[in-house]
Amino acid sequence: MKQLMTGNEAMAEAAIQAGCRFYFGYPITPQNEFTAYMARRMPEAGGTFIQSESEIAAINMVMGASATGKRAMTSSSSPGISLKQEGISYMAGDQLPAVIVNVMRGGPGLGNIGPAQGDYFQATKGGGHGDYHCIVLAPSTVQEGTELIQDAFDLADKYRNPVIILSDGRLGQMMEPVEFKPRPKADLPPKDYILEGKKGRERRIICSLFLSEPVLEEWNKKIQEKLMRIEETEVRYEATMVEDADVILVAYGTCARNSKEAMRELRAKGRKVGVFRPITLWPFPYDALGHMVQKAKAALVVEMSAGQMVEDVYLAVKDARPVFFYGRMGGQAPSASEIVQQVEKIFKKET
Repeated sequence: MKQLMTGNEAMAEAAIQAGCRFYFGYPITPQNEFTAYMARRMPEAGGTFIQSESEIAAINMVMGASATGKRAMTSSSSPGISLKQEGISYMAGDQLPAVIVNVMRGGPGLGNIGPAQGDYFQATKGGGHGDYHCIVLAPSTVQEGTELIQDAFDLADKYRNPVIILSDGRLGQMMEPVEFKPRPKADLPPKDYILEGKKGRERRIICSLFLSEPVLEEWNKKIQEKLMRIEETEVRYEATMVEDADVILVAYGTCARNSKEAMRELRAKGRKVGVFRPITLWPFPYDALGHMVQKAKAALVVEMSAGQMVEDVYLAVKDARPVFFYGRMGGQAPSASEIVQQVEKIFKKET
């Protein structure tokens, strides 16, 4: 049965259905509906909801719950996610699973509460200190958000790694029909590392402190080997009408929605345009995009930022084709008509 829900509320419900029973958060716009929904539903589901005294406290509560083997999560918007970075780095170093939702807003600093994508670098390049990556998933519809957040819990448990859902203020606030479909139980490794009482077994220690340099290097090597496995097996993307495209629009989240609308308008005019949408922002689908752009004349990256994902697109294309960029900042999204205008400029240059 389909329900009409905001993106924030739908993802919160999906998290509960994925087995999340511990939620820790602190209010911030435009993700407040997420926290409010969890405050009501988590006790009904037999879980624990705590409005923490700060974002820093929230991520450390997630760490504690995760160390006992429970599915735990937090959500926030851009400035709040910045405050969580130390804890996220600790969880990556401890190799603990967690799900973190960032409903991005305009920045830097306090910025505003409009939708933005200026946290791409923070999410995909580490964000905190040390050599690590979070798995980063980017939905573009409310329905996809419900599916990806459930995938996020499975991926976090599979790889013992934090997973970030990168949403934005528009996607979090908008309402769309959603359906919560039954999901097969994932085949996940046993949680033989958790702290659940030592009786009858050897003691376990969850720690990221290794004062011996060689020991810390070996621990880092294990983390890097895990990240390489993720890069090999967990890349996701969506390609729409790229087979014959002269120009490929590269976008995620809200910008992907507007890019598809622009694509339809341009196709109606006889312009061969397609859309490539990364679903995993880390690991980024370098090989897939690089291969598809070979058949086109150019790529146009569309973002709600000054240009962040465009750097990964450059790495994927490797000078094989021209890469153009169009972005809006300050909590504003590039409209379909603006994207159409930018594509028309590219066609004029090409001819």
